[in-house]
Amino acid sequence: MEKRTHTSEESGWRIWWQLMRPHTLTASFVPVLIGTALALPVTEIHVPVFLAMLVASILIQSATNMFNEYFDFKRGLDTAESVGIGGAIVRHGITPRTVMAIAVGCCAAAVGLGIYICLVSSWWLAAIGSVCIATGYLYTGGPYPIAYSPFGEIVSGLFMGLVIIGISFFIQTGTVSDTAILTSVPVSILIGNILMANNIRDRVGDEKNGRRTLAILLGHKGAVRLLAGMFAAAYVWLVVLTLTEVVPPESLLALLSLPKAVQAVREFKGKTAPPEMMPAMKFTAQVNTFFGFLLAVGVFIGYSL
Repeated sequence: MEKRTHTSEESGWRIWWQLMRPHTLTASFVPVLIGTALALPVTEIHVPVFLAMLVASILIQSATNMFNEYFDFKRGLDTAESVGIGGAIVRHGITPRTVMAIAVGCCAAAVGLGIYICLVSSWWLAAIGSVCIATGYLYTGGPYPIAYSPFGEIVSGLFMGLVIIGISFFIQTGTVSDTAILTSVPVSILIGNILMANNIRDRVGDEKNGRRTLAILLGHKGAVRLLAGMFAAAYVWLVVLTLTEVVPPESLLALLSLPKAVQAVREFKGKTAPPEMMPAMKFTAQVNTFFGFLLAVGVFIGYSL
């Protein structure tokens, strides 16, 4: 029998919503919007395939978040005092078995949608999708979790930026273009920054529990500097893409998200306690959301004129 260590008065849909870690879900559906918008000059958008890809990406991201919840509990990283919206097991009395079952269910539903996507595009995507699901599990599962290493930001950025944008473009056009690959770079960077922000906040506790994240290796100041540098790189890359006509000039709408990036960096400076850094984490996630949505809208407008 599995022990539930703590319960809370909070109940109902809010617990399950928090279990999905909704602030991270933009990292799954924003790339789908961008990859689909980039396909506009090539073909008419196949809406059912777009929706299937959108839901499948959200399901895999949700499953990854629940695997994280499960394995952080099993390894003793989550406690009732942990900061953040994770910890549904220790704070709300949900059993680890239930969390794992829901995660597996999300993966199964994503596979079902993946079969439909393969039927209308290519069965090569089955292999890529399987790797994506396996990576979601191994991100915090297995003997050598990716999230406990210095490579978490790179892996999350590549899979949720480059791979999702590439697949979203491919299922509409039947090919992958230089435009899709190049446009995925700033999105990959900003998705990696979401994890970096999380690891900056949790740096002290993670180090005590044996993690070796990039934030731990760089220290607080070094990690914040890298975060700022990656924000700058994403915006500079976007400007270069526009100047070289890889994407339409309307894509510069994404620059409107820049103030959020500045806020995120400022909120991290001089802060040491995890609760103090929660606003910085929120702003970092919002950068990805606003940048991605505005980029998708700009691309859509530019290619529709």
